[in-house]
Amino acid sequence: MSINMNEFEQQIYAAVYQIPSGSVATYGDIAKLAGYPGYARHVGKVLSSLPKDTQLPWFRIINSQGRISLKGTSLERQMARLREEGILVEPNGKISLKKYRWRELIDLN
Repeated sequence: MSINMNEFEQQIYAAVYQIPSGSVATYGDIAKLAGYPGYARHVGKVLSSLPKDTQLPWFRIINSQGRISLKGTSLERQMARLREEGILVEPNGKISLKKYRWRELIDLN
């Protein structure tokens, strides 16, 4: 599949905006929801280039093992944002996908 990055980015943004407060999704979930199954790493690349003041709830996206993929201050920022929404985040960045994964995504997997 050839990717038109601008169109791909718009699809990713639209998918991320759908995740409700208090829920998380994986990079793979977002790729599937956007119509690009198998493009999880591309989702990460798109989200990593967002400006710091973005309104997109990027912090609700975690890896398929239920962990935050970021490091350092970005990890701390993501953990804080998730905790503000009532999501239990372990000190190592682990989040229970069983408990917090957006329910609408279960049918995708």
